[in-house]
Amino acid sequence: MSASITDQTVQDVMSVEDMVEKVGRQARACAAVLASADTSVKNHALLAMADAIDASSELLMAANAQDLAAAKNNGISDALFDRLELNPSRIASMSKGLRDVAAQADPVGSMSASERQPSGLEIARMRVPLGVIGVIYESRPNVTADAAALCLKSGNAVILRGGSEAFHSNAAIGRCIAAGLNSAELPEHAVQLIATTDRAAVGAMLKLEDYIDVIIPRGGKGLVSRVSQDAKVPVIKHLDGICHVYIDGGADKDKAMAIAFNSKTYRYGICGSMETLLVAESQAQIVLPELCSQFTKHGVELRGCAHTQALVPSVNPATDDDWVTEYLGPILSIKVVADVKEAMQHIAQYGSGHTDAIVTNDIERSKLFVQQVDSSSVMVNAATCFADGAQYGLGAEIGISTNKMHVRGPVGALGLTTEKYVVMGQGTIRT
Repeated sequence: MSASITDQTVQDVMSVEDMVEKVGRQARACAAVLASADTSVKNHALLAMADAIDASSELLMAANAQDLAAAKNNGISDALFDRLELNPSRIASMSKGLRDVAAQADPVGSMSASERQPSGLEIARMRVPLGVIGVIYESRPNVTADAAALCLKSGNAVILRGGSEAFHSNAAIGRCIAAGLNSAELPEHAVQLIATTDRAAVGAMLKLEDYIDVIIPRGGKGLVSRVSQDAKVPVIKHLDGICHVYIDGGADKDKAMAIAFNSKTYRYGICGSMETLLVAESQAQIVLPELCSQFTKHGVELRGCAHTQALVPSVNPATDDDWVTEYLGPILSIKVVADVKEAMQHIAQYGSGHTDAIVTNDIERSKLFVQQVDSSSVMVNAATCFADGAQYGLGAEIGISTNKMHVRGPVGALGLTTEKYVVMGQGTIRT
């Protein structure tokens, strides 16, 4: 196992807290090197990582099979099992993500247009890395590759702490990452994977304010809440994906049905999956009976308001808890609303600020929805499952932030940088 991956056996000679602190020191030492690394060198590393993943496909599948077998024995949920699973297509997507990030413009060092002040000073802003990023995540092994790619491209050192359920998968991907760093002659500790299942490692990372500049949790509500509550360093949060699709009055029936069906059934376990369908009262009779039939045939359990049940008696009654639940599975809540204003009120009350969509032919109502729905992604006539960094042209994402500061929505390489002012004078003094 490469030195860039902290071996479980380290715990034989030091505590978890000491181990994590050592990782932090190593990351901080690498941060300055990465901040000034040439774009061509970073891209070389990314492409070498992609080559290593392509060449290791069978090894990655074998490692993942170990994790999947353990997950089955532990009774993991279907949604988490789906997130955990690697297959040839997903491995190819990891490799493609690395290559896509390599092909993107390097945000580090880019300058805004300078502005001349009355004092004679020229003021501009330069993009710079955040420094050291800690990523704590569950289930999805692809996050290991995505996070490494985006942090490297943006000139940041990164400490990765994946979930115990993906232990073998993450370690195998970590070896590919280490091979890429070595190929480009970048520091081996630029990307470090803490390969221990001891939960104390998470707590230790949250206290590492001398070495970690920002923590990004990616997982269930429990993980994100714990990180947000206990972290001593800033947190970029990804909260629940309680996503809505609102079918507006007069919307095209076929378009509305296709968008709603795709938003829910594309993949149940993604945070961009629709959890609540809102339908204008004038459209309910037109759309709901046929759409509910499609969902039922697909194995989706439907829970609806009284109006929905009156139109489709097979729908189960919805409770208040349904409106605030991220199912991540084949369950959908449905509510009939008077109009776009009531739809927006429902989203404001029950939504999570992740992704919400309107299906409409009315330009003014679409503008109103876009202006007033306060979510990180607001979509018009498009499925919510498009809420994804790769679909937004970011190559990959390190998560979807529901923060309002300092970055919101899918977080790519640009979102992992900040700005500093560059002030140019000519012997200029203040009088």
